[in-house]
Amino acid sequence: MNAKDQISAIIESKKEELFEAADSIWGTPETRFATEKSVQHYYRILEKEGFQIEKGVANMDHAFVATYGNGHPVIGILAEYDALDNLSQVADLGEQKAEISGGNGHGCGHNLLGTGALAGAIGIKEFMEKNNVSGTIQLFGCPAEESGYGKAFMARDGVFDKVDVALSWHPMDTSMAWGMSSLAVYQIYYNFKGISAHAAASPEMGRSALDAAELMNIGVQYLREHIIDEGRVHYAFIDAGGKSANVVQPTASLYYFIRAPKIEQAEEIYKRVNKIAEGAALMTETELEIVFDSACANYLPNQVVTTAMYENLKEFGNLGLTPSDQEYSQRYYDSLTEETKAGLLSRAKQTNPTASEEEIQRLGTLPVQEKVGPLFFSEKTSGSTDVGDVSWVCPTAQVTVACEPQGTPPHSWQWVANGKSSVAHKGLLAAGRVIATTAYDLLMNPDLVEKAKAEHVKAVDGQKYQSAIPSDVLPK
Repeated sequence: MNAKDQISAIIESKKEELFEAADSIWGTPETRFATEKSVQHYYRILEKEGFQIEKGVANMDHAFVATYGNGHPVIGILAEYDALDNLSQVADLGEQKAEISGGNGHGCGHNLLGTGALAGAIGIKEFMEKNNVSGTIQLFGCPAEESGYGKAFMARDGVFDKVDVALSWHPMDTSMAWGMSSLAVYQIYYNFKGISAHAAASPEMGRSALDAAELMNIGVQYLREHIIDEGRVHYAFIDAGGKSANVVQPTASLYYFIRAPKIEQAEEIYKRVNKIAEGAALMTETELEIVFDSACANYLPNQVVTTAMYENLKEFGNLGLTPSDQEYSQRYYDSLTEETKAGLLSRAKQTNPTASEEEIQRLGTLPVQEKVGPLFFSEKTSGSTDVGDVSWVCPTAQVTVACEPQGTPPHSWQWVANGKSSVAHKGLLAAGRVIATTAYDLLMNPDLVEKAKAEHVKAVDGQKYQSAIPSDVLPK
């Protein structure tokens, strides 16, 4: 049995404990930085596996660094375990139904993401121990990827500064290397304070904070025409002033996400949004408080490490799905619109240009995709992730693993429902194998690490990483 097959066998031998951890995290979905229950499963397994754990890093109670080995290269593996608000869903059900009304849910698969990263860390660690392989493995426990950006705070505090290469993955409905960038993002609260009054008897005595918030939103709508095409600005009402229509609302709060391909572009849009908020406060004679919540940088895919990771994805990323796995997932495929199903056929044809019509039909209607997509790198951007901050500090690569129902999007009820299935479990094991075997390549091939570092130096183009989060802003 060769080295990589040994690593794969190690991970397979630990699968039941990993499945139990993933399912338990699914069952207690926690958001942002409040991941107290979720992180305990990592501590328990890592302590048993002989890692040294530093808890509470970067002013976050539930962030950690678990270390095995010594010396270089230092291979970092990124784990996430936060959930999403208002995405509660009954497991395994083929229709949308909340388990707890308004409750949280793992709609982005982070119960799998983190445990897959954990699988990779303990798999390569045990191989190193058995074979006297030198180098260092570090598993980073990172809360608040969805909102708050734990890795950005960790990067700001230098937590990744000694890492030579970082590896990660994400559940998805396709298996492929992550060769695109991502959007940088600012997260900001705009809090307006007015004066309450009887809306009928003495409206002239009031100053409506809700009016200010609505005027701000209108102003931002007009701004959209005058920002770069790739810019994205979205908001949510955190406080609409209360439920009494006959009261001039004295408070209102908005939560804004401001995105752009580069952090300096997001900064520019942020400054313009601030001026609109200030104008809305001036028009309504209300007070404005701007509270910086968090920010993350755009992602820089390292082609050297991503290509190496892709090769391992092709070899070890096969989930080994059974007919019963596909039968189980059919319920989610059936929930898709006809338009989405047609799009899947188009995608299958685009990614398999030489396949027969019969094969295109099969691939486009599979409830779970089975093939690894082609390797490509693109300047296009999609979504946001705080892995971006890590990628500015050190060479970083990640893959996606098709353990989610084909055609379903992240942050959907289908992903939550699928989160404890056999397909999900097989996905986290596949991710663990890909991460651990890529770590092996890096440990055994110093030239690969040096090439990755040389590419990283060229990619940052002389820019030293600087967090967009002000130094006085703490995780909250």
